[in-house]
Amino acid sequence: MSGLKSVSLGCLLKFLLLVSSLAVLGLFFQEINHCPLTSLQRHHESEEAEEHEDLDGARKWNYDPMPKVNVQPQSCSCPKKSFNLSTYVNKDNFGDIVRRRAEEYEKYQIRKESILNQLLLAPPNSPLQYPIQGFIVSPLKKGIIPGLGVHGVKKQNFQVTLSVSSGVLAVEGLQEKDQVQGQGEMVLSISTSSLQSLNDLLGRVSYRSTVYSIKSGDLVHFNFGQYKAIFPVVIRQPTVPVLYDFGEDVNSQVTVTTKTFLRYPEVNRLVKSIRKFYKDIKIIIADDSLNPQKVNGDNIEQYFMPPAQGWFAGRNLVVSQVTTKYFLWVDDDYEFSEKTKIEKFVEIMESMPELDVVAGSVGWLKNSFKLVYHEGDEEGGCLTRVRGNYQRIPGIPNCFFTTGVINFFLARTDAARRVGFDPLLKRVGHSEFFMDGLGELLVAICPDVGLNHQRRRANPQYRKFRRPPRNDTDNKLYLHFFKNRLKCMKW
Repeated sequence: MSGLKSVSLGCLLKFLLLVSSLAVLGLFFQEINHCPLTSLQRHHESEEAEEHEDLDGARKWNYDPMPKVNVQPQSCSCPKKSFNLSTYVNKDNFGDIVRRRAEEYEKYQIRKESILNQLLLAPPNSPLQYPIQGFIVSPLKKGIIPGLGVHGVKKQNFQVTLSVSSGVLAVEGLQEKDQVQGQGEMVLSISTSSLQSLNDLLGRVSYRSTVYSIKSGDLVHFNFGQYKAIFPVVIRQPTVPVLYDFGEDVNSQVTVTTKTFLRYPEVNRLVKSIRKFYKDIKIIIADDSLNPQKVNGDNIEQYFMPPAQGWFAGRNLVVSQVTTKYFLWVDDDYEFSEKTKIEKFVEIMESMPELDVVAGSVGWLKNSFKLVYHEGDEEGGCLTRVRGNYQRIPGIPNCFFTTGVINFFLARTDAARRVGFDPLLKRVGHSEFFMDGLGELLVAICPDVGLNHQRRRANPQYRKFRRPPRNDTDNKLYLHFFKNRLKCMKW
């Protein structure tokens, strides 16, 4: 009897254990239906969805190839002892002047801005192939879009849409069997049942500019189901080259230029020193002296101006008459020396065609400066001049990139003409040429090439003009307020 009880008790325990296991298992299956999918299940279901879903109705994700970045202009501030340029504006007309400056700045931005500056993001894990840069067409002309394609997708039907805003699209060599809609329009749709056929059609898609502009762009929107991308088209009028016959020696490569005013002993000494080292090089002189005198010598062009027209007006006149690839700027009280190796300047410029200006040293002076500029908000920008250079120029010993230099430099004639010298600056100005050329001129200083400064002579009449009255400086600062849209500057 005790044995029977023992067996019955054992069976009962096994039965209870089985029931409890089944209950737990049931709860597990009930609960798992409410749990997130495992990575394996997600992968399996994703594959099934890709096998069955039509890409035209595919699930969307949050990728935006052209996100809207709302960057608000930030106010800037200049260091202590800066000029607050608004104090040099006529208070009676302050509001009207600020309004006119804002209107001019808006037009300036229209000239400078481009759709090609729009931020574009490349799509992640995309089967789309397209050109990311380098596709250029002339205004109102047509070109095949290179590299368009779709890769790595297996489907029964394919549909691609391309759209633009400043041109039209077309498939070149279109045949009747090709399923293309929007031929010669701003929106082009291609449908095929074969990936090979799709890529054949995409390889023949052309873009034609329909809006005339010499320098602009367009954006092509490329859509394939859930995949989308945007890429740029550069619309640019080809330019006609302006080349200079370089010649065989420095005399055909460089013109020496200067501006003189009431300093004939100095300019004659300068010419004499030039002829000591360069007998045949052309010299051009702009002269706005009160009582003009002839500067004698061979191969000298002296242009007489109305009296006291000013520093930058004379520079413009001189540079306008240069016919060589380069001009060497010198002040009228400089003097050539054994260190004045114009050929070295030319060698540096020829070895680095992107360089626009290269300067040397004057006596012991090796002055150069950097310009630190912040655009600022509606009040205007902030500009600070800082002594020094940016970095060494690779491969050219003792030469440095900088922003502005001393009045002894070799410049590319065409580059200097593009920036120009503002004739409103009559007696106060030098750095202003490099201000106007900021971002336009690539400047360097190589102080191993140099010349000397003549010893100063007593010249009371010149001295009176050399030190300008207060209103000349005030007018210059107002010019920076309006013309350069500056709020403050530190010199």
